[in-house]
Amino acid sequence: MHVAAVASGLAPNIWVAQQHKICDYSWKIDFGKLLAFAGGKDEEIGRAVLYGSRPPPNDSLWDAAKRKGFEPIVHDRSQSGGEKKIDTNIATDIVFDALKLVDRKHDEITLVAGDSDYVPTVEKLIGDGFAFHVVFWDHAARELREACTRFTSLNAHLDYLRL
Repeated sequence: MHVAAVASGLAPNIWVAQQHKICDYSWKIDFGKLLAFAGGKDEEIGRAVLYGSRPPPNDSLWDAAKRKGFEPIVHDRSQSGGEKKIDTNIATDIVFDALKLVDRKHDEITLVAGDSDYVPTVEKLIGDGFAFHVVFWDHAARELREACTRFTSLNAHLDYLRL
């Protein structure tokens, strides 16, 4: 919603949108389109996972993602309300899945995230012969964009990904 806020003129750039929590609340992501865009054809997707903090009971996001083919993994927030265990769970699952599910010669691991915390995982897996594709908005960490074997920006696909 921050990228949509910039695209619609509500914020001058992504940094201002994020810092001042400026969002275009009319923009919602279509998880089915994201899955198709980032993962390819259904038969090509080994596992699609959506990680996050436990939503309120009336939040339909996780059910929508599940209906579109994602496996939701949810963690409780910390006492102070911050996200806990998410990035570590993602990195751990990527490595575990790489070793159990991925054929290095033919498959590609795709991460839809932009945090530089994933750089060590990406670098180690690439160093071990895996192809690693990162899909995220233009403001993904430079280190992550440089570490992966392929980076795809979602910015140009904002309208396509709209629900």
